[in-house]
Amino acid sequence: MKATDIQIAICGSAGDGTIAAGDILRNAVAAAGYRVICFDVYPPEIRGFGKCISRVRITTEQSYSLKRQSDVLVSLDDSHAIPHAGEVRDNGAVIFESQPISPCAEGEHMSGHVLPGQIPYGFPLRELAQKATGGARSRNLVVLGFIAGLLGLAPTSFQRIIEKKFAKQGPAVVARNQAGFQSGFDAGAGTFKLDDVAFGPFEKPASAGKVIMLSGNAAVVQGCLDAEIDTFFGYPITPATTIMERLASEMPKRGRRLLQTEDEISAIAATIGAGYAGSRTATATSGPGLALMAEMLGLATITETPCVVFVSQRGGPSTGMPTKTEQSDLNAALYGSPGDSQRIVIAPTNVEGCYRCAGKAFEMAERYQTPVIVLLDLYLSNRYETVTLGASGPPFVLDANKPLRRLDPGEVYQRYALTPDGISPRAIPGDANCMHVITGLEHNELGRPNDSAEMHTAMSRKRHDKLQAALEHPDFAVTKRFGDGGRVKVGVLAWGSTFGECLEAMFMAQAEGISCAAMKVVMLSPFPAQAISAFMDDCDAVLVPEVNYEGQFAQLVQGVLARPVTRLSRVPSSPMPVELILGEIRRLSGVAASTVAS
Repeated sequence: MKATDIQIAICGSAGDGTIAAGDILRNAVAAAGYRVICFDVYPPEIRGFGKCISRVRITTEQSYSLKRQSDVLVSLDDSHAIPHAGEVRDNGAVIFESQPISPCAEGEHMSGHVLPGQIPYGFPLRELAQKATGGARSRNLVVLGFIAGLLGLAPTSFQRIIEKKFAKQGPAVVARNQAGFQSGFDAGAGTFKLDDVAFGPFEKPASAGKVIMLSGNAAVVQGCLDAEIDTFFGYPITPATTIMERLASEMPKRGRRLLQTEDEISAIAATIGAGYAGSRTATATSGPGLALMAEMLGLATITETPCVVFVSQRGGPSTGMPTKTEQSDLNAALYGSPGDSQRIVIAPTNVEGCYRCAGKAFEMAERYQTPVIVLLDLYLSNRYETVTLGASGPPFVLDANKPLRRLDPGEVYQRYALTPDGISPRAIPGDANCMHVITGLEHNELGRPNDSAEMHTAMSRKRHDKLQAALEHPDFAVTKRFGDGGRVKVGVLAWGSTFGECLEAMFMAQAEGISCAAMKVVMLSPFPAQAISAFMDDCDAVLVPEVNYEGQFAQLVQGVLARPVTRLSRVPSSPMPVELILGEIRRLSGVAASTVAS
């Protein structure tokens, strides 16, 4: 059986139902057993103008990123879709409205922009919607039906998803939308197919766990719930808002508490207060909110208070580009507090990693008594993937606190006792015989203010050294190498959401005969110097791709290890193209693209 690898892009204006169509498509094909990666692009405006694109990659084998070229482009608004006609591969399909409601000026209709080698499929989208449902609002459902009929996808999974999506609006709405889908399906099934895009028969593989469709933010929520989060405090900010929205729906069902605060400063202050009181607690924000939290994060550092902060990066600086992705908050996450205030910073690379990092963040916060920042970005927060959650239950420790020992008669509890591992037994308010002082001032072992040089040096060492144990945190992949073993021509070193594109580029380079390896770095602070240095020892050249202008991770690597790397830093407001990374791998390996092509 030929492996399926099809990418469908649906393009329209805000209000056309573009994102809703992508949502139904990805859930329907996932229910049929295919692996899915989906990423939606939308404008900051709420409705009526601005471009929306839903790109869905559907495969039978594991994939790690979206493709540069789609196999199918659907136009729900020609003015927005025309600039993307060149993104359809040769022999790919372009689906568009064949009977616009008013005459089009020259160059304004999609039919005039289908390139030689692409296959046009014009059909009366609006007319079919009107006949089936009595209105044009169901055009997105009609076009989904056309895709399913044209490409040979069974309609049953689509009908189930449509029923589930519109069930709350009543049977009449469900029936209307299903009728719209069916009218499109009949038209697609009856259309003579010219392109080579098709879904073959697919047998759903057996799985050792539960296979579900999740976005990065939804995976964070699931990780929080499975780690038994107690409290959450937040303030809405794109693209982190859906973390709070989903938790607001789920936490009360479990007897947990969530509060929307008046701003980000209040959110982090309440989070730290809850952590001090012994609660497993978190907040979520983006770059502008992280900036406001900087001072309070320093308080959590000096008071050694466990708390978790999820940061979904977007284009900056300042309020920047709220609906565009970027990896430019790394420096803020690492250094964004006064004084020497090192904290743990981890960055998942895919949706399943969002789940694991969310749960593990609570373990680390408690075990090492520190704030933990989990760095996502808009691409990862909003990206959907099919993920497998283990059948044996959540893989998280639900209480990672260092236990208190029984005090001897007359012994005074020392909240900040200097211990061999740097971690002091942690008492919370109400623990018997464990009264102590805690402030934002430098302090002695009792917590009482002390600004002597000796004590400040000892406490600074304590706060930094204890975090080194996180590099060997149980059941957590700090770094991981992929690709060729031993000596290679090119090593790709990456973090966060860009690693998926790096992995795809590495596989393509290997297929061309280039010896290549890739390492993902999940823990950014404390810095895994030994593992990264060993990887670099095996590479003739090291490439560091990242979606920011300054090359912040490359600067970190060079600053810590004093070793050269090749930077590939771009700010395209979208994921970095796989082909761009592949081109740099070729260049560094000494293989020209013309040589590969021949």
